[in-house]
Amino acid sequence: MAHRFLSSANRFSARFAFIFTVSLSCTYLCYSILFCRGTVMTSQAYEGKRCPPSKNAGGKKLLGKLDQCASLGVRSAAQESAAAQRGTSALREQTKAPLLSAGHLVDLKLRNMSFAQKYGNKKLPNALIVGVKKGGTRAVLEFIRIHPDVRALGTEPHFFDRNYDRGLDWYRGLMPRTLDSQITLEKTPSYFVTREAPRRIASMSHQTKLIVVVRNPVTRAISDYTQTLSKKPDIPTFEELAFKNRSAGLVDTSWNAIRIGMYILHLENWLQYFRPSQMHFVSGERLITDPAGEMGRVQDFLGLKRIITDKHFYFNRTKGFPCLKKPESSSQPRCLGKSKGRTHVQIEREVIEQLQEFYRPFNVKFYETVGQDFKWD
Repeated sequence: MAHRFLSSANRFSARFAFIFTVSLSCTYLCYSILFCRGTVMTSQAYEGKRCPPSKNAGGKKLLGKLDQCASLGVRSAAQESAAAQRGTSALREQTKAPLLSAGHLVDLKLRNMSFAQKYGNKKLPNALIVGVKKGGTRAVLEFIRIHPDVRALGTEPHFFDRNYDRGLDWYRGLMPRTLDSQITLEKTPSYFVTREAPRRIASMSHQTKLIVVVRNPVTRAISDYTQTLSKKPDIPTFEELAFKNRSAGLVDTSWNAIRIGMYILHLENWLQYFRPSQMHFVSGERLITDPAGEMGRVQDFLGLKRIITDKHFYFNRTKGFPCLKKPESSSQPRCLGKSKGRTHVQIEREVIEQLQEFYRPFNVKFYETVGQDFKWD
């Protein structure tokens, strides 16, 4: 009886040991499978980060890795697009509320810049300030860039006149990041008088909007000369440069300061590539006397909500130019630099009248072409 009991116990122990061994083996197998899967996924993720593959890879390996990189690139582009849409939606929510002060506008602009830097992409510009030199282009740029739906490049890239051989990818790389709902803008005043610029810009996009800030060509020429004189004090007098023969009233149109003001000659070149509706002309004089009105029309042209209003400007009597009011987050108002609003050199009245007479036929044709009388005569 005792022997049978011991035999039964031994059989039970053997069965228990067998079941325990099988269970332990299954557990080990499951952990091994999970560990291997995690390792493979980590390895694949690591390979994805290594794209593009090295030049020493074999043909089949290279094609395989390129396919993998392409799929990762598609996922990355989709993620960027989704992120941009999230940023745009958040931006629209913020711009629904009315803006009452310069402080509120600047705060909103800063928030939108943060959204753009996080969710935005670098894009070729939708709009360009193409001219003219000493017309007020810097003022227009500084005023419009406080709009929350505008991101502007602060420096002049000179892409379409001096750096065109660097290519559009280089140009795009200079631009600030923008959301889908924002406008990318840059300013280079010399484009307006560069023969190749209209064709080059049109080849980038026929839909580009163009802003031209114009000013009385005589005043513009004197301002241009004043700036040059501040850098090169030994240059000839304004009268010597402006005339081939002053007594005969023969103006030297080869001098750049004079030639820039012959606006209609340059405009005719632009109209070969762009419709008049794609060009907006800002009055440099009204930009001083009525900055809100001029900037309102710029906002309309760009398809923007009129957020920049007369509440954002004050007239600086020292500079003789409007400045942006002080934001709540700053101790100083935003005025243009020292080089703006400098006192012009004194020119004889007779010289000014001779130049006004010279420019009159060019001005009249310019007024007729753009459908606007700037009242320079």
